[in-house]
Amino acid sequence: MVLLKMPMLSSTRLLLLSSPCQKLSSLSRAACFHGSGHLLRHVESSQGPLTLASLGPKIETSKTNKGKNNSVKYETSPRKEKMGEVQPLSSNKFKSVATRKPLESGLGPFNAKSFSELGLPTLLLERLEAEGFKVPTDVQAAAIPTILKNHDVVIQSYTGSGKTLAYLLPILSEVGPLRRKSTNCKDEHGKKMEIEAVVVAPSRELGMQIVREFEKLLGPSDKKVVQQLVGGANRSRQEEALKKNKPAIVVGTPGRIAEISAAGKLQTHNCRFLVLDEVDELLSFNFREDMHRILQHVGRRSGMDVRESKGPTVRQAERQTILVSATVPFSVLRAARSWGNNPLLVQAEKVMTLDSAPISEAVNLSKPSLTSSKTSNLQGQPAVTSLPPSLKHYHCVTKLQHKIDTMRRCIHALDAKSVIAFMNNTKQLKDAVFKLEARGIEAAELHGDLGKLARSTTLKKFKNGDLRVLVTNELSARGLDVAECDLVVNLDLPTDSIHYAHRAGRTGRLGRKGTVVSICEEPQVFVVKKLQKQLGVQIPACEFIEGKLVMAGEEERTL
Repeated sequence: MVLLKMPMLSSTRLLLLSSPCQKLSSLSRAACFHGSGHLLRHVESSQGPLTLASLGPKIETSKTNKGKNNSVKYETSPRKEKMGEVQPLSSNKFKSVATRKPLESGLGPFNAKSFSELGLPTLLLERLEAEGFKVPTDVQAAAIPTILKNHDVVIQSYTGSGKTLAYLLPILSEVGPLRRKSTNCKDEHGKKMEIEAVVVAPSRELGMQIVREFEKLLGPSDKKVVQQLVGGANRSRQEEALKKNKPAIVVGTPGRIAEISAAGKLQTHNCRFLVLDEVDELLSFNFREDMHRILQHVGRRSGMDVRESKGPTVRQAERQTILVSATVPFSVLRAARSWGNNPLLVQAEKVMTLDSAPISEAVNLSKPSLTSSKTSNLQGQPAVTSLPPSLKHYHCVTKLQHKIDTMRRCIHALDAKSVIAFMNNTKQLKDAVFKLEARGIEAAELHGDLGKLARSTTLKKFKNGDLRVLVTNELSARGLDVAECDLVVNLDLPTDSIHYAHRAGRTGRLGRKGTVVSICEEPQVFVVKKLQKQLGVQIPACEFIEGKLVMAGEEERTL
């Protein structure tokens, strides 16, 4: 009898061991460049019941009658519980959450009408007032207190809603000369930390835009606190600046940060903040190896093994991870669970757990296909919150050889002063610019193959109004922040709704009015209809006749 039981026991153990391996393999595609043990720990920890205690901070609830709301008190000290154990919730301390509801703004200081209500230090508030920042946007009012409570977060809001300041201000509250003063703010270990915050952006334009935002608040005297490490710039000068200035904040592109880190010139093991801006783009295959190195070295002290963590609330070497994107596809949610520690999804006026987050999945729209009911449910709620609310959307049907002339008539009909036109093929940008200039419209191209000087010169001319049309491709658009842009034209239709949202976000920034016009051929109209359905916005057909915008099949309308 004993001999018969032993094989059964062994097979049972093998069966139990195979289950987490199956879970790990199913998620390996989305998190192919991070540790399997770290991924498995987060996946398993997310399978437990959703309770107030599982949100990270210690929460105390006061006893009330069933008909009254419980008052919630947040504490910054983490919970102490062992890995794999489910802590029982006693009735006199906690109440379990029956349904997965977002943490609405009423549960925290997310309804702030001024930056002074968000817990920022005095010096930083003075700099904000000096630069003209008085009232936080909705996403800033929700994100800043959440980050200051040491949560890992995924910030989602439409392009131009102020996401950069939403993570920049909490970092400056803890790093640099504007940080809040405390008895141990100099250094907890008796020496100055080398790099305390790393911000990663997918493009040079976005990286330099973030650097300018930091420098604007730091002022001329403290601008050396932040250092750019973007590709295309002189690497040796960047390394000399790191050695001479000893910055506390580094902003750069994945390739250059990983390159200098591999050379031993960038020490980030003691880093406290890791920000991944436009994280959906950073997840692309092109950045895989560079992002692998960044995630393995930033905020991880030498000799530190994540798998030795004693509980889910013990941070990976105390690093706080912040992911930022206008849209949150499922790949971003999987990466957030793996790279962060119980991250929260922050949107305008609300904070929720990732389990209750609506998914915006990218689907290739180039071919008509029958969509299953399951996929339709995913696509029915992708990105209304990812589009600026003040935008107007139209599409115009024309022939391929007439697209440039249609855009010319569109620009004159809408009297647009600052236009960004998108194309999918980089090789066609120069031809489009030539045709626009032949029609008397000042235009220039912007793409990744241009040198740093040519790119910066083109952007400067466009922002100063010397250029009326900027013809660009997808990646370069991620860093374009031109508040005066009043028209976006899609000369080529985007491949999915997420790319449409990023393109459209170039106009209508911070509440301004803007228009998006997609110029397509007759066989591509089904793509526009899919975009309309997935985004939840109307994209009616229009024409441009006698210098005015006319709705197709209706009476003449002007904007």
